[in-house]
Amino acid sequence: MQSIKTLISLLLFGMVSTAFTALALQTKGSEQINPITQAARSSSVLASAADSSAKQVPMKVEIIETDGNFQLLRGGKPYQVKGAGIASLDLKGLVQFGGNSVRTWAVDHHAEPAQKLLDRAHAMGITVSLCLEFGKERMDFDYNDASLVAKQLEENTARVKKYKDHPALLTWIVGNEVNLEYTNPKVFDAINDTAKMIKEIDPNHPTTTAIAGFDRKALADIKERAPDLDFVSFQMYADIVNLPKYIKEAGYDKPYFVTEWGSVGHWEVWSTKWGAPVENTSSEKASNYAKSYLKVLDLHRDKAIGNYVFLWGQKQEKTPTWYGMFLASGEKTEAVDVMHFIWNDRWPENRVPRISPITLNKKGAFDNVFLSSGEKYIAAVEAVDAEGDTITYSWEVRAESISDAVGGDAESIPQLVEGLIKNQDATIELVAPTESGAYRLFVYAFDGHNNAAHANIPFYVK
Repeated sequence: MQSIKTLISLLLFGMVSTAFTALALQTKGSEQINPITQAARSSSVLASAADSSAKQVPMKVEIIETDGNFQLLRGGKPYQVKGAGIASLDLKGLVQFGGNSVRTWAVDHHAEPAQKLLDRAHAMGITVSLCLEFGKERMDFDYNDASLVAKQLEENTARVKKYKDHPALLTWIVGNEVNLEYTNPKVFDAINDTAKMIKEIDPNHPTTTAIAGFDRKALADIKERAPDLDFVSFQMYADIVNLPKYIKEAGYDKPYFVTEWGSVGHWEVWSTKWGAPVENTSSEKASNYAKSYLKVLDLHRDKAIGNYVFLWGQKQEKTPTWYGMFLASGEKTEAVDVMHFIWNDRWPENRVPRISPITLNKKGAFDNVFLSSGEKYIAAVEAVDAEGDTITYSWEVRAESISDAVGGDAESIPQLVEGLIKNQDATIELVAPTESGAYRLFVYAFDGHNNAAHANIPFYVK
């Protein structure tokens, strides 16, 4: 615990203060988805994976309770989930950084087929929580249609039968965020029927459903309609710090997973006058990862029996950098360093640079930056590297996202606006776009060791 407290003291405070440089030096020593590039594809791993799939023997997973405290057991031994939601093929990198489990958002529509994922995971000594596909009301799935619901159950029964004996399987996630914008509680009748089916044919793996936020209405419906679930999983971002309080107030007395956590959500931040959410820098995000782990996941292990950090990979959701722990080009961000510390009680050998917020025309993101078309402006950022590695910069301007997608649904990456930046240094000259509208200025700071920091600032051209 002491080492985690040290982590927080180093990361949580002073990111935007004048002590930024001193703080950074103090730390020295230490679903449209783009896969990151370091995929684990060695022939030896694939060979052992193929061998393991031919001898599938299930590993018993169970939850025990002692005096109100819960613990996850795998093969009769305590199992601490060091997990990540994975949007790529990079199991090797996860293992190298200390992770031991991954979760999916689908069985048949993941980045790779479930059989291959399970086989590779088993060969590397890690586990998988498989998420069964489940229709969502907001996507026009009608839970009043008995034939449609029966067909879904039939499809998921086939999936469970196919993978239930795989030794890498940890838990079944019965649907992801089906509560988002739902009105028909029959969805939880269907979830219970699926959980009951799993208990009948697979007594070796617990069942859960992952809900968006702490949804009291959904919890009440689950309690009434889905008693066959073993536990509930929550997906929370900035609000995760309030999860223990919410659980106490609601009287929820079962164990739980947190199956998504990490950055501050784009719906949880301040927005500009034109509605652009202000994104944290990669260093501020790292602080939030650390805070969330210390205040909830580590402190409440008697109930929080497993968690999956979001997102081991990269995706476009509001911006190309909001949730991914890697860049599209494969570089890791500071959130990965934090998870390395949490999982291993030590920093990686080479740390990601730390970065300050951008100033544009001597203003920050909270100042509602308006620019005049075609005029020149100065933008600046400060980045420091714990090992003193040379930092190179890459700046770009994109149109602001106009997507109204919710729940992580696929988005298009906003258009890149070329020819506005003449130099690529810590301080640049920017020519405002000629067309009026909302834009965002991004900066990436690279240290030459596959590490990158990032920041961005929204602005509006009159």
